Parts: sequence; structure tokens; C-alpha cells
Amino acid sequence: MFMKYKIACAAIALMSSAPAFAQEEATAPITVSGSVALVSDYRFRGVSQSDKGMAVQGGITATHESGFYAGTWASNLGGWGRFGGSNMELDLFAGYAIPLGGATLDVGLTWYMYPTGADTTDFAETYAKLSGTVGPVKGLLGVAYAPKQEALGKACSDAACTIADPGDKEDNIYIWTDISGSIPDTPVTLKAHLGYSDGNSGLGPNGTSIAPTGKYIDWLVGADVAIPGTPLTLGVAYVDTDIARVEENYIRPNFAVSGDSKDVGKSIARGQVVFSLTAAF
Repeated sequence: MFMKYKIACAAIALMSSAPAFAQEEATAPITVSGSVALVSDYRFRGVSQSDKGMAVQGGITATHESGFYAGTWASNLGGWGRFGGSNMELDLFAGYAIPLGGATLDVGLTWYMYPTGADTTDFAETYAKLSGTVGPVKGLLGVAYAPKQEALGKACSDAACTIADPGDKEDNIYIWTDISGSIPDTPVTLKAHLGYSDGNSGLGPNGTSIAPTGKYIDWLVGADVAIPGTPLTLGVAYVDTDIARVEENYIRPNFAVSGDSKDVGKSIARGQVVFSLTAAF
């Protein structure tokens, strides 16, 4: 998920009339990488978390030469995505990445936090990712599993959400694959994503559960364009899910754009083109 730039001490060549002596390049044991992005809509597994509005996002990761890493990532939220009242998502993560043949195996844990939200909104999720490169094409296969937690449970036990079910705990599994490939001699990279979520049927906060859950497929197709001579990347993608309208109606009006937006009442899981501008460091 994160681009890495090494922080290293430059090799110094001592020039004199005597034979030159080259000092070996020394590499710092810890590298730091990160990014800041402006997106037209924050989509988490296909569903808008910003009420189909703009979001500012950023993250930073510290990686040790052993393969261990830790970092944080954050985004503003809106509407349905404001889990229990929070207007911010703050993720803490740590993991370990090791070479495996010609691929890389990455295992770790993400803690999803929603500051100032309800006490039961935060939840933990483990993940494992296997990635590799063949020529200009990069591929990734991942699985994320969130064990039984109250944030993933059904807050209501009936479709009308009139019978409370406090303390219920459910789990969720998410399986996905990503593929991307650069077009030779251009700054363009094509990308695609396909994911499957399997959790309780609540579909999320203020409906029958607090955190994102459900049984559905999401997908994305798009392209990134690196701006030459800068750390900036422009992105465009079409994002969609197969969540049926009958499932959305199950927890409406919560699963729709709220407030005074011109899109008020519209689905937050239907197909939409999302734009992004990212600066990496």
C-alpha cells in the first residue's frame, strides 16, 4: 500500500592528487516513507466514507531493514462514514514483510480508530498479502480477517432496527486482488482491484452494525499518471459494488448521502468516478 524511499548517507569520494579512496555507501537501517492525498471521494472497499465528498488523507511508515514496519494513516469522514459520531478515521498498523522466492509475503495488524466516536467503534484486523512482479506488471493477493468484535456485531436484530441487540460480536473476512502495469515510455500506470467482503448483513453504522461489514463484491479500474520531475501523481478510477438496492433499503436513510448536498438521498455504494492527487515522500 505504501511507496518507500530510502534515507541514506551519500557516498563521498575524496579527490586529491593521491589515488582516490571511495567510501562505501552506508544505508540507514530505518527508512521512512509517506504520502498526502486529496481525493474526490473516500471509498473504503467500494463504499463512500465521506458522503461522496472530498477527503484529505495522509500516512507515514517507518520500515526497518529486517522487514518490520509500523505506521499510521488518517482521513476525514462524512455522513454514513462517521462511525458513532467521529469525523476522522485514524489507522495504526504494524507488520513484517519478507522475501518468498520471487515474491514478498507481508503479514500484519491494523487497528481502525474513530476518535470522539462511540466507545464500540474501534476494531482490529489482521492481514496477509502476497505480491510479486512480472515484467512491468505487479500483482497482489490479500486476505484480511477481523475476529469477533462488538464493532462488527449487529446493533439491531430486526430489519426495522427496532429491537436492540447490544454486545453482539461478529467477525469479517475480506479477500482481494490488485494488479497494475505501467505503459512503456509513458508516466501512465493502469490499475484494477477486485474484493469480496463476508461479514454480517448490517452493512455498517447506524444500521445494524457500527463498522463496515456485509457480504458483497467491490471493484475498481483506473489509471495513475506520474507528473515528471515531481513527487505528484494524478489518479482516476471507476469504483463500484454489487450491493443490491434492496440491501441498501434495508438500512435507509443511513446508507445514503445526507445533509444539504445536491446528492442527498443517493446511494453511497453505486458506481462513481473518483479522482485523486497524491504527493509521496
